[in-house]
Amino acid sequence: MSVVTPATPLAPPASPAAGKPAVQGRPAAGLSHPVLTAVWTLVVISGLATWIVVYAFFLSGLQEASSQHSLYAQLRHELAPAIETAPLGSHPALGTPIAILKVPDAGIDAVVLEGTSSGVLERGPGLLADTPLPGRAGNSVIFGRQTMFGGPFRHLQGLHKGDRMQVITGQGTFTYVVTGLQYPHTPEPPALAAGQSRLTLVTAIGSDGVPDELLYVNATLQGETVGSPGGLPTEVPASQLAMHGDSSGLTSLVLLLQLLVVTVIAVAWARLRWGRWQIWLVGTPLILAVLWVVTDTAVQLFPNLL
Repeated sequence: MSVVTPATPLAPPASPAAGKPAVQGRPAAGLSHPVLTAVWTLVVISGLATWIVVYAFFLSGLQEASSQHSLYAQLRHELAPAIETAPLGSHPALGTPIAILKVPDAGIDAVVLEGTSSGVLERGPGLLADTPLPGRAGNSVIFGRQTMFGGPFRHLQGLHKGDRMQVITGQGTFTYVVTGLQYPHTPEPPALAAGQSRLTLVTAIGSDGVPDELLYVNATLQGETVGSPGGLPTEVPASQLAMHGDSSGLTSLVLLLQLLVVTVIAVAWARLRWGRWQIWLVGTPLILAVLWVVTDTAVQLFPNLL
């Protein structure tokens, strides 16, 4: 009886990679989706923060200068042929140009508007609505920004007692003399006598470049007052008080942000769909225009004297 020995199974052919150590747990090329999302989120947030800083401290000044140029041209068009005067009205609409303020020692030569909301002060100094027009009896109060939108009142701290300023309105040219600078912890000036006129310029000041206190520059009219302070509102909205923002544009801001997102998506889709550089040539200015309007609306939420 013969014994059958089982055949030895044939070994599979060696692969070309035989002999090389296997790589265990090798990560896929590139970043994972969560990490990539986080990176892009940080990039977008950093870009927006940089844009806001550039807009607030540089581009907003150009915007204010353009507004002042247009307002001054408007006033000059309405001036009498022989004398600079501003349109006269007992209670003009918010944002109406009402006077020209000249303070040589503080570098101020600006058109003053009616109202003191953040939106109004983007265009120049503003007259507090419940105070009389300069030149009339009473205390006229003008707000001006310290840093943003050209910072027209940034040099008020350099004024001294005896410095002179002029205000031109529809009732003539009035000269005021500075009587003192009032800081948060200094006493208030004495009450005005009947028939006297005082002009108070207000801005924000602070340390380390962060305005957080108010500075008042008080000046007394040299000469006789004119007209009467009638027709003034008895109450001023909170958005026009010192260091207050204007939240009335929140709804518009939300809609504008949606418009910005839609614009960016539309431009990106068009670029992927047609793949032409002309898309960016047209789309980039469109995105920047919408972004400018969004930023302008957003900064109105900031305190009005910054």
